[in-house]
Amino acid sequence: MKTDYFNDQLENKALLVKPTEGKRYEIGSNSFTFKITSEISNDQLGVYEIVLAPMSIGAKLHYHRFMDETFIVIKGVLTFETADGEFQAEEGAVAYAPRFSPHGFRNDTNEEVKLMLIFNPSSKREGFFSGLHETLNEVPINPEKYLKLYNKYDSFPVDTSNMIPVRE
Repeated sequence: MKTDYFNDQLENKALLVKPTEGKRYEIGSNSFTFKITSEISNDQLGVYEIVLAPMSIGAKLHYHRFMDETFIVIKGVLTFETADGEFQAEEGAVAYAPRFSPHGFRNDTNEEVKLMLIFNPSSKREGFFSGLHETLNEVPINPEKYLKLYNKYDSFPVDTSNMIPVRE
C-alpha cells in the first residue's frame, strides 16, 4: 500500500471522562482519581483529580526533572509553596511548576480542597499514585521506600529528612 503524504488519517479516539469516572484511591480522608492516564494519552498527559481533606498535605517541597506540573483549583483554597515562599490559590486559580522548579501543596483550611493535577508528559504517573497509596497506608511509613518511589517517578524532595507528607 502506497503511503498518502497529502491526506490526514482520522481516528476516533476522543474521550469524555464523567465526574464520577476514573480509578480512585483513598488515603485517609484524601483521594486521587485517574482521569486521563499515560495509556490513554500515549504518555503525553496525565490528568488527576485530587481531594485534600482539611489540614492535609499533598506534597512537601519537591521538583521534577522531566515533567511539568499544573494545578487547577476547583474548590477551596490550596496553599501552593515554591522556593520563594507560598501563596493561597483560590477556586479557579492555576499554579504551574515547570521542570526543576521546587513546589509543594497543602490544604491549610478547615474546608475540603479539590483540584485537577496535570502532568506533561505524564511519565506513567499512575504508578507513582498507586505506589503512594500502598506506601502511605503502611504503619509506620518507610522513608526509604517512599524516597525510592519518589525518585522512580521523577520526584525529588528538596529535604529528604522531612519528605513524608504528614503534619508535625
